[in-house]
Amino acid sequence: MEPVKEDKKEQENGSVTIETAGLVNGDMGDGGAEQDEDPSPPQTGRTDGEAEEEKDSGAATDSEHRTEEASTDQKETNEQKLFKIASELLQTEKAYVARLNLLDQFCTKLMEEANKGTFPVDVVKNIFSNISSIHTFHSQFLLPDLEKRMGEWASKPRIGDILQKLTPFLKMYAEYVKNFEKAMELLKQWSDRSPQFKSTIQEIQTHEACGSLTLQHHMLEPVQRVPRYEMLLKDYLKKLPEEDPDRRDAEKSLEIISTAATHSNSAIRKSDNLKKLLEIYELLGEEEDIVHPSNEFIKEGHILKLAARNTSAMERYLYLFNNMLLYCVPKFSLGGPKYTVRTRIGVDGMKVLETTNEDYPHTFQVSGKERLLELQASSEQDKADWIKAFRKTIEIFQQKNESFKNALKDVEDVSKAELGKRAPRWIRDNEVTMCMMCKEPFNALTRRRHHCRACGYVVCWKCSDNKVQLEYDNNKTNKVCKDCFSILKGETVAEGKKKGILEIEAAQFSGSSIMCGFLQYCEKNKPWQKVWCVIPEKECLVLYLYGAPQDVKAQCTIPLLGYSVDDSVRPTDTPASFRLSQSKSVHNFSAETEELKQRWLKVIRVAVTGEVPECPPTNGTNANVTEDHSTQEAATDSS
Repeated sequence: MEPVKEDKKEQENGSVTIETAGLVNGDMGDGGAEQDEDPSPPQTGRTDGEAEEEKDSGAATDSEHRTEEASTDQKETNEQKLFKIASELLQTEKAYVARLNLLDQFCTKLMEEANKGTFPVDVVKNIFSNISSIHTFHSQFLLPDLEKRMGEWASKPRIGDILQKLTPFLKMYAEYVKNFEKAMELLKQWSDRSPQFKSTIQEIQTHEACGSLTLQHHMLEPVQRVPRYEMLLKDYLKKLPEEDPDRRDAEKSLEIISTAATHSNSAIRKSDNLKKLLEIYELLGEEEDIVHPSNEFIKEGHILKLAARNTSAMERYLYLFNNMLLYCVPKFSLGGPKYTVRTRIGVDGMKVLETTNEDYPHTFQVSGKERLLELQASSEQDKADWIKAFRKTIEIFQQKNESFKNALKDVEDVSKAELGKRAPRWIRDNEVTMCMMCKEPFNALTRRRHHCRACGYVVCWKCSDNKVQLEYDNNKTNKVCKDCFSILKGETVAEGKKKGILEIEAAQFSGSSIMCGFLQYCEKNKPWQKVWCVIPEKECLVLYLYGAPQDVKAQCTIPLLGYSVDDSVRPTDTPASFRLSQSKSVHNFSAETEELKQRWLKVIRVAVTGEVPECPPTNGTNANVTEDHSTQEAATDSS
């Protein structure tokens, strides 16, 4: 009966090993079927020594024979585990190469579109970094070597020597991981800016090979791959005998791979956060500004909202981030988004208070600059958890904000006392997200960070396009910001100086405009971009185009008088598009909906004749056009 028990134990151990290996690699579905066909490894030379000893010891007792048999069975079980780990490595490598091939297809397709001039080629290069080189190494070198080794496992039961070949190529992963955050930012930016860019990605994502996952999900694979090698190799070494000839190679490989994996850990933590942001982005119907490197997910959950005008409680859903709270309403639909964002409340200025309500237990209040919410949790513990999460988030936000203010104060004190006479303390790049002069957000291509050599501020190239001699730097000419240039040169801007036609702030116009909102815009053969368009009341015959609603300067203006308006449908046009043309000048626009397009046309067609257009009525359904959201919200909640 002993051998039967031992066999049963061996099967149980084998089953546990398969599950563990699968979890280590995160790809149970990829290699499971193939392993189930033949769970036993081919016979190897690792037990030859034991066989010779057994042959020489003919005088062994029955108990000694049973001990040797049990030892041999245990040895075979260990070999089976090693074989299954190696098989798991091969199966997950095949799946990984398939995903790399998919990323290569994304890159190739987008590059073809970029070569047509629809968007810059450098954007595609900066997004995909060196993914083609990574794909080539794995598909043409590492995977074929693993396949060959598994075919000759009986004579060469080892993987350490093969994994050693991987270590010199880990530098490629360092480059990819370092570029990953920038790639995510560019991907989001150009998906918003260029309809062709977005449609190309969406078209590839419909392919069966994508598995209904987004490009961002697939781009996470290389970031996570090196730590998976590390975990797999650790498991392999645990089961590898101390005297095994493969141990030295395996240990050396693990040492180098572990070092590389350590550098990837921070990127993996960011990638886990990004996965959650992508999930929320899809649940909310591609809500803007969710997938952003600066956003950090904190907490989510169901909540009840107490109405302000009566005693009813309505089901709501909250998403708390490091910088904002999304107050959402369930969306009843068979497919697509599950929630609609009703209100965003910024953490800046947010307060949370415990409240008591005789009719509704477990209540608390969240207030911000945008809205006040009276909420009811499902239990006292749920209430405590929410309040703790809110308070911790507010505290961290305030600490960061205070550190930033102190940094500004330090720099300001230096600038007043000895501007240009001694080196300033530079504000770190990661302490600011926008130019400290014009308040425009930084990005990787068109608005990069520069330091003023006089005060240490982080500014954009437009605000640092001045040079003066600085005393602390041996009177060498250095780049400085506008303010420092004025002080050091003794030049001051006269009070009340009239701004240029493009230098009127978008927010100033939007508050008193006939029409304003987002449109897609394209001039001649340039790429499409999302712009904030304003027709102000004071200049009702001029269309101002801004990059964002808070921009301090317009990108360009179009004097509408005399322009021809054409909204006829052409085969190459995007939906809800129209054109303004005069002589050789043609401006193409595309609205989000046909209804919004018609509202713009109603105003523009009057303006091009020289008449004063009237503000068109709104139906309250389009978020692109400015309106009183608080009134609409209150009305909805009270219903």
